[in-house]
Amino acid sequence: MPDGVALSPERVSAIQHSFNEDWKRLCETAARGQLAPVTDRRFSSPAWRDSQPHLFMAHAYLNTANAMRQLADSVEATPHVQQCIRFAVDQWIDATAPSNFLAFNPDAQRTLIESKGASLQAGITNMLDDMRRGRISQTDESGFHVGENLATTPGSVIFENRLIQLIQYAPTTPNVYTRPLLVVPPCINKFYILDLQAGNSFVRHAVEAGFTVFIVSWRNPLPSDTDGILQATWDDYLSEGVLEAIRVAGEVSGQKQINALGFCVGGTLLASALAVARARGDDPVASLTLLTTLLDFSNTGVLDVFIDETHVRMREQQLGAGGLLTAGELASTFSFLRPNELVWNYVVGNYLKGEKPQAFDLLYWNADSTNLPGPLFTWYLRNTYLENKLRRPDCLVSCGQSIDLGRLDMPSYIYGSRDDHIVPWQAAYASTEIVGGDARFVLGASGHIAGVVNPPAKKKRSHWLLDTPDAALPESADDWLASATEYPGSWWDDWTTWLASHAGRKKKASATQGSTAYPVIEPAPGRYVQVRAI
Repeated sequence: MPDGVALSPERVSAIQHSFNEDWKRLCETAARGQLAPVTDRRFSSPAWRDSQPHLFMAHAYLNTANAMRQLADSVEATPHVQQCIRFAVDQWIDATAPSNFLAFNPDAQRTLIESKGASLQAGITNMLDDMRRGRISQTDESGFHVGENLATTPGSVIFENRLIQLIQYAPTTPNVYTRPLLVVPPCINKFYILDLQAGNSFVRHAVEAGFTVFIVSWRNPLPSDTDGILQATWDDYLSEGVLEAIRVAGEVSGQKQINALGFCVGGTLLASALAVARARGDDPVASLTLLTTLLDFSNTGVLDVFIDETHVRMREQQLGAGGLLTAGELASTFSFLRPNELVWNYVVGNYLKGEKPQAFDLLYWNADSTNLPGPLFTWYLRNTYLENKLRRPDCLVSCGQSIDLGRLDMPSYIYGSRDDHIVPWQAAYASTEIVGGDARFVLGASGHIAGVVNPPAKKKRSHWLLDTPDAALPESADDWLASATEYPGSWWDDWTTWLASHAGRKKKASATQGSTAYPVIEPAPGRYVQVRAI
């Protein structure tokens, strides 16, 4: 084994003995014809339950997978190396499941026979189509069109530069709060995750609650671009992106301060930009909302397996001076964080069974991903994920300013999702100790996206709150959860109530968007969001 990595012979022997005993019991049970169905959904269909040989195969696979995971967890190494080993073993285990192969999947075989071969023909067609796309289809994309049945909340683009378009949404209430809301979505995805369809649009919900909403639409850079965007840096995204959006939203609304919300990487960008503003003596934001955002990168979940000095240095050599981190690479990375749900599930359905995936707006958005400028990506990778400098006061210089997130003393609303595998909710909670103002923390059920996009009308999932919101937050995330109360449904209404307390009085809504200085350029959702990654 490599230096610093060891595996106890005694532990290996114990695992081997346990595996042999499990195998013996499995064979004895199979010989009696008494194999029980398995709960794993990959092997839970009637075709698996009705075939003892295939059911035996499923049990044998699961027993072997369990032993392999025990061996991976028994390796004595640094935590990072242990995590990498477990990730690699899990990838191999998931890829070799018998359900992934036509020769071993009775469900796919039954479909093949019942369809008289049509499923195989359709599966080959689906596979060839996906090979042309360069990705596995996760949804029927034919029924979705941005600007037609996605990103349909009425509004106008009122400002643009080489990095962003700024959209202002039209009011739907006679009166609106005087202080507007600026939304900064992640630059690694398109903004319309927050404006999918009318029934699940976070933007529409905020507009209907009486807020004047602005949102940043990040440009999707292409290899053919020649205006310098391929060399855009983290500082460029702060100055030309977030800070410009704040300035324009403030000028159009006539307010010295606005409210601001950042989602995922958008929250990291927003907090960094506000720290730059504070270092300059500016105070443009009255309240801050952070949704599934990392400010402290001590706990980055499974993504940590990709982060070490060697990998970061290689990326800097590849992309640090310019170029693109492609959307395809980003999408593949995130899909293989949950391969059974986002890869092999579709291999079985699309290719082995010849099915077309169901139309699902969230998965259409997931496939409509974006490229990133290399310098932006490599700066972010080193200074946050690898070296975790952002959380340390005056450790980073951005836009010529030494930044300290602790100087952000405005009230903050910080949200985490309990099953988030990208931003563990405990890491989101850590932001409450970094920003300097009064913080309200809310925990939602489900994952990174589904936990955020959870409209109240659906009456799905739940969220956790402290019943004494003015009390000091516990230092430990687990202590907070122990004291919190679970409430049914979405957290959105709690957020709009909180935001209203920081939004000022109400005034008559304007019939137009923009201003004399910032006239309407085009209707929302604008041109930038329509650009597809190549």
